[in-house]
Amino acid sequence: MDQINLFEYMSEQNKESESPLAARMRPRTPDEIVGQEDIIAPGKLLYRAIMADKISSLILYGPPGTGKTTIAKVIAGATKSRFISINATTAGKKDMEDAVNEAKSILAMNSQKTILFIDEIHRFNKGQQDFLLPFVEDGTVTLIGATTENPYFEVNGALISRSMIFELKPLSMENIVTLLKIAVTDEERGMAVYNPYIDEDAVRFIADVSGGDARHALNALELAILTTEPDAEPLGGGSQAGTGAGKKQSASVAGDDKSGMITGPADPSKPGIHIRLEEAQECIQRKAVRYDKTGDNHYDTISAFIKSMRGSDPDAAVYYLARMLDAGEEVSFIARRIVICAAEDVGMADPQALVVANAAFEAVIKVGMPEARIILSEAAIYVATAPKSNSAICAVDDALEEVRTSGSLPIPPHLQDAHYKGAAKLGHGIGYQYAHDFPNHYVKQQYLPYELDGREFFRPDGQGYENKIKEHFKKIKGKEN
Repeated sequence: MDQINLFEYMSEQNKESESPLAARMRPRTPDEIVGQEDIIAPGKLLYRAIMADKISSLILYGPPGTGKTTIAKVIAGATKSRFISINATTAGKKDMEDAVNEAKSILAMNSQKTILFIDEIHRFNKGQQDFLLPFVEDGTVTLIGATTENPYFEVNGALISRSMIFELKPLSMENIVTLLKIAVTDEERGMAVYNPYIDEDAVRFIADVSGGDARHALNALELAILTTEPDAEPLGGGSQAGTGAGKKQSASVAGDDKSGMITGPADPSKPGIHIRLEEAQECIQRKAVRYDKTGDNHYDTISAFIKSMRGSDPDAAVYYLARMLDAGEEVSFIARRIVICAAEDVGMADPQALVVANAAFEAVIKVGMPEARIILSEAAIYVATAPKSNSAICAVDDALEEVRTSGSLPIPPHLQDAHYKGAAKLGHGIGYQYAHDFPNHYVKQQYLPYELDGREFFRPDGQGYENKIKEHFKKIKGKEN
């Protein structure tokens, strides 16, 4: 048995050293995980459960490259559990039976728990999912399912009720930048052995186009380093060993030096591998658009995007959307601007525009790129082609101006709250007429403070849905608004 374990150990060591960078750089402990602070930062429920070895079955839900497999392996390592992995796209019932039998044997021989990780668990049919239930319930395995689909729709209720659900979000650009900087300087598992150094604009470009997918970003970095010729000469002599490289991962590598390079090279006395923006573009087969997200071009582009939607030009709106996406703009930033435009420029002419825009905002955060481009395109086209009205913003701005001018005028007594003790003695609520008791569910009474009687803030101008509002007001009030 010891000989078999030795062979297994040597095989795993060789496999790890020959694995792609993204596999080698997988975090080994909860504290090495970058991103997902909402669920696995110190003090959070999942972090506490891991550290206390009190993990129950989990379902991890999120887009590719957000760390579902990584978190499962970290949990197995931290809890000293056996890790068995199955992919639901290729596994059948026999694979599950073999995994369960192996878990039983391990538990019986040395009381070691087993993490059964099932990737794409939503691909299992109901019968396959039901097969797991008794072994989850009796503790034979601790199930960790991973899915890119909403588990509440795709995983059966029995497994859902026995599992904690955690939603993983796409990594932010800064998360990806941090991972790339660690990978460049890590001698133990990263690329520091090649003596690389990378320009800031190159690392940010890779982070931008990765769309929150850590695996994609690390694969691009590895390809760039492995396919770039070393410098003909070292950067400089001397015996100092680098600027932040080390055998251990360290937060200090996130700092930038004054040369525009993020680090190193690790050994300036030897030729290094310099990764510029040109190499980064080549390894991803993408060109960097001239688009500084903190400069004039950034503001000019988003301004043109908003004005195109306001001006009812869907072609221009989609064009500027594409420029921002190709430059790596944060999808949540774009979505927020669509939400604002839907409220400010479409407004009551089509109230559904705000619903569509807000749904798009929530969807792009959950989905991430590249699919987020479709959602943003749909929302931008909807807003651009919708009828336009700024009556909502005019109404609230006029009302704000009135409030600031006249102060808090007395609310008519019949509108005041009549439910608290003593309200009736003060005359609060007395004389209020319940609108639903009258024809057309409308009754004329004073709603504004008496000092503002007759004042109009909302003035629909007849665009789109506002026509229906005007017709409705005419019907119930007998007047045009």
